[in-house]
Amino acid sequence: MNFQPAQSAIAHDITNLHTLLMWVILVIFVLVFGVMFYSILKHRKSLGHAAKPFHENTTVEILWTIIPALILVAMAWPAARVVIAQKDTRDSEITIKATGYQWFWGYKYLDHGVDFKSRLTTDRKQIDEYQGKGSAKGEHYLLEVDEPLVVPVGKKVRILTTSNDVIHSWAMPAFGVKQDAIPGFIRDTWFKAENTGTFRGQCSELCGKDHGFMPIVVKVVTDKEFQDWVGKKQAEAKAAADDPNKKWTKDELIARGRTVYEGNCVACHKADGKGAGPYPSLAGSKIATGPIAGHLAIVLAGKNAMPAWNALSNTEIAAVITYERNSFGNTAGDALFPADVKAARK
Repeated sequence: MNFQPAQSAIAHDITNLHTLLMWVILVIFVLVFGVMFYSILKHRKSLGHAAKPFHENTTVEILWTIIPALILVAMAWPAARVVIAQKDTRDSEITIKATGYQWFWGYKYLDHGVDFKSRLTTDRKQIDEYQGKGSAKGEHYLLEVDEPLVVPVGKKVRILTTSNDVIHSWAMPAFGVKQDAIPGFIRDTWFKAENTGTFRGQCSELCGKDHGFMPIVVKVVTDKEFQDWVGKKQAEAKAAADDPNKKWTKDELIARGRTVYEGNCVACHKADGKGAGPYPSLAGSKIATGPIAGHLAIVLAGKNAMPAWNALSNTEIAAVITYERNSFGNTAGDALFPADVKAARK
């Protein structure tokens, strides 16, 4: 009774199926417990009834096997129809790859060349409220992102899910969608939004300490608005693209690396580089002050609780490693360049 209002045909089917099966379960509950309590009350010892020995009844046993089996078949038919429809991604008009990271989502529009990451933007003061030092929770507490997924209304959108580290799950209740994102695998699902608006969901697979801080926001717009948005994002990507022939200085890499660090690493290693829990401190660490090749190898391949960050560009990896080795009190004094990262990937 507390589902999000359905915004797609599949979501309507799921809601109707849920309601139907709840009525079937309720009828079975009333019948079974009605007979049971009637028998207990009408044949109790205080009314003069004595217990009698009895043996199996073949007819009754056949009936209580066949009848539930028929009920299950009747329930399975509409359920199977909905499940099959959920997996029918044929004739999709837009394909988007959703990659789960600890702890945000990355989206790539395979048909449009648009690629971005979507991160939580809820003010930390709201999250810290339980400690007595925060502020009042906002309307969309823990369901706000800097970059929502944008799709056109009435178009069939195919979502390909995968993960960079652990199992996540891309879930949007209003569209009747929930698909696990598994490292090394590509799974798919789809939806076709019926109305424009902003719809919110969350990662629904326990994926680590910031699992509750990994929202999913989908903004459904008109086709004209979608085309304008795609054009804008393509222009932004072109403007922001790093010149592969640029000769970076160490200071430029440190400045760029700070931005990369704050966007990707700060959740685990903290703003001061001190780390927390299974995530080690970068301040004074043997990795951040030792051989730069070892530092690069860990960023590319991951280690223990740290996932591989090979989804970052060569420039981003070079910049963040240079930043880490020259920040938090670290004084390695060296720099890593994009060409070095490119060579290490081979």
